[in-house]
Amino acid sequence: MRRTARGLLAVLLLLPGLLVAALPEPEGPPPPVPSTLDPQPVALLAIEGPIGPATADYFVDALERAADSGHTLAVLQMDTPGGLDSAMRDIIKAILSSPIPVATYVAPSGARAASAGTYILYASHIAAMAPGTNVGAATPVSMGGGSNPLPNQDTDDNAPEKGDPSTPTAPHDRDAMREKVVNDAEAYLRGLARLRGRNAEWASTAVRSAASLTAEEALEKRVIDWVTADLRTLLDQIHGRSFELQGRTVTLATRGAVVTQMAPDWRQRFLQVIASPSVAYFLLLAGIYGLFFEFTNPGAIVPGVTGAICLLLAALALQMLPFSYAGLGLIVLGVVLMGMEAVVPSFGALGVGGVIAFVVGSIVLIDTQVPGYGIPLSLILSLGLMSSLGFLFVVWLLMRSRRREVVSGPEEMIGAEGTVVQTDEHTTLIRLHGELWHARSTAPVSPGQRVRVRTRTGLQLSVEPISAQGGPP
Repeated sequence: MRRTARGLLAVLLLLPGLLVAALPEPEGPPPPVPSTLDPQPVALLAIEGPIGPATADYFVDALERAADSGHTLAVLQMDTPGGLDSAMRDIIKAILSSPIPVATYVAPSGARAASAGTYILYASHIAAMAPGTNVGAATPVSMGGGSNPLPNQDTDDNAPEKGDPSTPTAPHDRDAMREKVVNDAEAYLRGLARLRGRNAEWASTAVRSAASLTAEEALEKRVIDWVTADLRTLLDQIHGRSFELQGRTVTLATRGAVVTQMAPDWRQRFLQVIASPSVAYFLLLAGIYGLFFEFTNPGAIVPGVTGAICLLLAALALQMLPFSYAGLGLIVLGVVLMGMEAVVPSFGALGVGGVIAFVVGSIVLIDTQVPGYGIPLSLILSLGLMSSLGFLFVVWLLMRSRRREVVSGPEEMIGAEGTVVQTDEHTTLIRLHGELWHARSTAPVSPGQRVRVRTRTGLQLSVEPISAQGGPP
């Protein structure tokens, strides 16, 4: 009995331990699960001013660098009046083929996405604007300028029918090429709108009627996705959005993301500087004047070298700009005519014609119809005035030189005084300007006597004595 009691007591003492051992081990806190929405790096690109080849080169290169360096989103902060169609299409092609989403943000307040900027905004995966900005005016402008009207949008039943000989020719009959350009631009923008799920009808209005919207109106009409005051707020708003890119799904984690500025390199900055119409204009004039001065003063070297470098840089800049060959020819003609005034006695006709050709050529050199391009008229008039003053200064120097005594050439010998060195019945020698000259005298002379030159025939002088008193030879 005692053994049984001891066994039961031992079992009772060990039972709590056995029960505890039999219980499942308590689980600790679950291990951290990697989150796919951890803050991701964001690249910030910037376009400010007219869109040209240099701008497109910067954007394409920066977008590639952003994707290669692991950024999951590229934000394009834009403020542009428009630009060249070819550069705009290069930027849009880069956006459509980009492996990372592109968010275009029209900022800061007071900025705009006009003309080419509207197309870029429509092509972007995310479109946002800051308060106080605007978008639109997407009507294409021909490189040659002109004032051709937009295609006729009149749908009135009483409108004259096309081809009616009794009515004026319709606008699309007068300018078929203009209508083709507008139709192409409209189809392009509508295609981008459908691709991104934005308002395609307003896209047509922006192209056909050059319509514009404020940021709030653009949001209401589904032209953009957000109106936000700053970049950080925009990143918070787009956090968690997903996009299908190149067969894969990209989910953005931009709340608290680190933003990296993608600045242009030195080559792109250099191209942006010389591609400015005013800078290109200065380089062109510096090149023309430099070569002109070198040709008129051979051996000066510095004007020729400087002019050649400036002219090559101007050629590089002009091939990126919508320039006119007629304007370039008029500028060159104007400089040549003003230079010819210095050597051809035209009584100012060449100089005045040169100034007129110079100013007119400068005005039409760059196509001012393209948004953001054109040379300020004040700059053209200032340089035209400076060229006119330079031309008048040259004329004044020429008139002044005509009143001065001749200091070289055969005419300089007339009236010069010399000294008789030797005289006999056959010849007379006189010393003049350190040289010995054969001479004949109108009166008897003697060695050492001073004589004055009357005329010159070949290498023989005709002299007359100044005084009868002789002196040492």
